[in-house]
Amino acid sequence: MTDYLEQNNLKNLKNDDEVERKIQLILRVGKVLMESGADTNRIVRNMKRVGVFMKIPERRLQIHITFTTIMVNINTGDKSITNFQKCYRHGVDMTAISGISKLSWRAIEQDYSLNEFEKELRFICLRRRYYKKPLVMISAGLACGGFSLLFGGDLLAFVYTSICAMIGYWTRMKCNLLNFNSYASIAISAFVATICAYFIHFLPTQTPWHPLIACSLFIVPGIPLINAIDDLVDNFITAGMTRAMNTLLMIGSMTFGIAFAIKLCHVQDFISLSIISSNSFLVCAIASAVAAIGFATIFNMPPRLLIVVACGAVISVGVRNFLMLKCDYSQATASLIGAVIVSLLSLKAVHIVHAPSHVLTIPSVIPLIPGVFMYRLLFSIINLENVNNMSYHHVLNNGVNTTLILLAIAVGVAIPNIFFRNYINKLKEDKLMFLVKAKSKKA
Repeated sequence: MTDYLEQNNLKNLKNDDEVERKIQLILRVGKVLMESGADTNRIVRNMKRVGVFMKIPERRLQIHITFTTIMVNINTGDKSITNFQKCYRHGVDMTAISGISKLSWRAIEQDYSLNEFEKELRFICLRRRYYKKPLVMISAGLACGGFSLLFGGDLLAFVYTSICAMIGYWTRMKCNLLNFNSYASIAISAFVATICAYFIHFLPTQTPWHPLIACSLFIVPGIPLINAIDDLVDNFITAGMTRAMNTLLMIGSMTFGIAFAIKLCHVQDFISLSIISSNSFLVCAIASAVAAIGFATIFNMPPRLLIVVACGAVISVGVRNFLMLKCDYSQATASLIGAVIVSLLSLKAVHIVHAPSHVLTIPSVIPLIPGVFMYRLLFSIINLENVNNMSYHHVLNNGVNTTLILLAIAVGVAIPNIFFRNYINKLKEDKLMFLVKAKSKKA
């Protein structure tokens, strides 16, 4: 494809003003994807596809991406033009990711002009989110309530967890509105949610610990963690390490808020709490669907895909629970297998629902988060000065299990990238080559 484009499209790079405009549009595409939570490989792939639409030879287009900066260089033959774009906001918008992917293909297939492409790109940037803030707040609460059921909580714990998580999410929205530091916002919202969850001890529930475990999980940086693993696997080391550090800072901020609330309320350790839910498979299936839909709403996923991610969550959690209960697998191994199955199914589902695989996979595997192990590790760290030699074994065990499970989920999502990336990219490149040649013949 490179030689073909080199021979036929180099003449399109002689007008400096047009080249500058193309660079700016490519940079805007990259910025939208980066600020919407796309992994670096996807960002580069979409930017290069837009370059093909603009008839820029692949060898003439160079892209460099870090977590906060995107740089594009185009060599016109006579000169080299470079520009860059800063990315300050880092949220999650699955609709924007899906929209950019579709636009890049549609622009080639329908032979868009630059004006048409810019108009649709502007529409993606300015389009309102599907869900208003009150609905997102309720969804975040219900998602955390679903987690409490997955961890073995009863119905009252589900209701109370949902309320506490809504309060915590509302607090975070207010902090963001006041332009607080993002890590401070996380710590404050985790503190408020945990303080609220503590008061369930005064209510008649058989599972008073579960709201404490689940009320802050709307903060868990699942997408940054998965993107960090993806970037490292795809050899985008700088971006991957930066994402990993950002993930650690988010987890650290969340941990600080929770730990401060626990110390303030003198909450006792609950190390004996089981990691296996006592609820039935049906209850866990419903809870996992609720949690996945809640996070999909936070991620601004198109409504038509909510049922898809709900089914994916039921499959991932069902597989994990079955392997743990019936086959005596460890939680890390069972979570890995559940995530891998959903990831492989998503490779087929993308052709049915016409959405990128990560858009389908990530909300589906978030219910696999090991909340009980995370809290055991937190309590172990808080009480580290009081432990004896025997207890150090429990601290190490909790830390290793928590890390392994989180990595298992992230690696499970990345499995298609690890084993099928070259094959998938070859299919997309062949399709792109076919479209480019077809348009060239028509011209």
